[in-house]
Amino acid sequence: MLSAVSFSTATILYCLVSLAWCATVTYDFNITWLISNPDGAYERSTIGINGQWPLPAIRATVGDQVIVNVINQLGNETTSLHFHGIYLNGSPEMDGTAGVSQCIIPPGASFTYKFTVEQPGTYWYHSHAIGQYPDGLRGPLIVQDPASPFVDMYDEELVLTLSDWYHESMAVLIPSFLNVANPTGAEPIPDAALLNDAQNISVSVEPGKTYMIRIINMGAFAGQYLWFEDHSMTIIEVDGIYTEPAETEMLYISAAQRYSVLLTTKNDTSSNFAFVGSMDQDMFDHIPDGLNPNATGWLVYDKSEDLPPPVVLGNFYAFDDFTLVPYDGEALFENANNSITLNFMMGNLDNGVNYGFFNDVTYVAPVVPTLYTVLSAGNAADEVSIYGSNTNAFILEKDQVVEIVLNSGDPGKHPFHLHGHNFQVAARSGVDAGAYAGNVSLSQIPMRRDTVLVNPGGYVVLRFKANNPDKLRPKTVNVPADHFKVCADQSIPYFGNAAGNTKDLYDLTGENVSPQPIPDGFTARGIVALVFSCLSGFIGVAVIAWYGIGEIGAHDMAAARRAVIELTGGSS
Repeated sequence: MLSAVSFSTATILYCLVSLAWCATVTYDFNITWLISNPDGAYERSTIGINGQWPLPAIRATVGDQVIVNVINQLGNETTSLHFHGIYLNGSPEMDGTAGVSQCIIPPGASFTYKFTVEQPGTYWYHSHAIGQYPDGLRGPLIVQDPASPFVDMYDEELVLTLSDWYHESMAVLIPSFLNVANPTGAEPIPDAALLNDAQNISVSVEPGKTYMIRIINMGAFAGQYLWFEDHSMTIIEVDGIYTEPAETEMLYISAAQRYSVLLTTKNDTSSNFAFVGSMDQDMFDHIPDGLNPNATGWLVYDKSEDLPPPVVLGNFYAFDDFTLVPYDGEALFENANNSITLNFMMGNLDNGVNYGFFNDVTYVAPVVPTLYTVLSAGNAADEVSIYGSNTNAFILEKDQVVEIVLNSGDPGKHPFHLHGHNFQVAARSGVDAGAYAGNVSLSQIPMRRDTVLVNPGGYVVLRFKANNPDKLRPKTVNVPADHFKVCADQSIPYFGNAAGNTKDLYDLTGENVSPQPIPDGFTARGIVALVFSCLSGFIGVAVIAWYGIGEIGAHDMAAARRAVIELTGGSS
């Protein structure tokens, strides 16, 4: 049975003022395979809900209780659902992160998510298991706000999703990505871009109206530029946080980010206008022949008029979201009680596979989901070590001001997301700025969101208040019986430390761990050279000897990636 979730004071007041009880909205989701062909180029198996794809939106109003009843009828895959950006105050067991807040849902099993939404804004839901959501298991989650400061500034609301699309399934792409034959970690290149999970879409509009457009990047990898020809946008929300209105001609939206914008149509109906979502090709290790990075739609004023082709752009000048100001004017949290530095990098382990690392640790899911360790560990729950060698656990105190300094040592762009909170973006560097040295001025009224883009070779400084205690130290959480049942049915332990040990919580014997580091002095150059020798048959020990002794730079790494691609026929 679920524990009672207390409403915030604001939510209670809203419900009383409206003279109505907040509603319970229920969704029954039967998750199955179906066939789709959204780009018109390739039919493939796709994950649908109730025989439908694109997936239905989850819609609620601030204060509503949301119930999602899931049945996994995929047959050959496990699954879960995460509600991206929803803080889930008091309900961490409903976060949907397999291996963290629950056991994975096996084929044939049922699972119920139940939570109260106390925050307005634009969100999305998606699988949080086995890298699965690019196979189609993702959709919008919209929380309406009758008290929005912008409610009187628009006539109608629209939802626009952006995504990249792959013709191969994740069951094929992920093993080839995390593979010794791909030592540089070259990500799979999408086959297409989509708008509302389609291409060449038409959006009927009326003259002289203002539309609020909720924009969600549900993609797996590619950030996207978005623009509406001969129309400007006014940003009023990012990731559920209202902002002071900010006008722009173009947005850059990384995977998992959301925006709400106001767009006012023209009074003249004699023309229709293209709008374009364009994948950021700077993120791709190579550009396949024939790749169209764009998905096009049209604002249709008059169906009898032509749909003009979009103008081809040679340069992109997107709005810098760091300049946004939150509508509530919240000032920078001062005097951080807890400062955490996370050094991010990509690198190889001794199996030759390329992984992502924070502070030289790559994540490996524990035997027991982390939340269940917290709940069963008693006084040891405050000991970081019991959560495993590969989880990068940190213990936070309630109401601490936490500062995260995230330094990226990777030459690519990366979005980072925090569950259960939004954060203030106090500082963000440009490209190749190196690690944060504490010598820059912090924004005094910083932009807030829950997903931030970190520039290549740069850093961000984030601050948030640890005010979601049941997510931080959930000692009062009552996990429903059906959640434990999916663990038991798969013989997954749900008591004890990261290894499932209950007698000695400090004994991690049997825990899940990563492969070992590569030997000292054998750098990425050596790994690349070793793979070359295996693939091509003519690169020998002498080449490994000279290529493996030095550090590899960005230029050499890019050359190495191209060589791997050529040797593997483009399969990397």
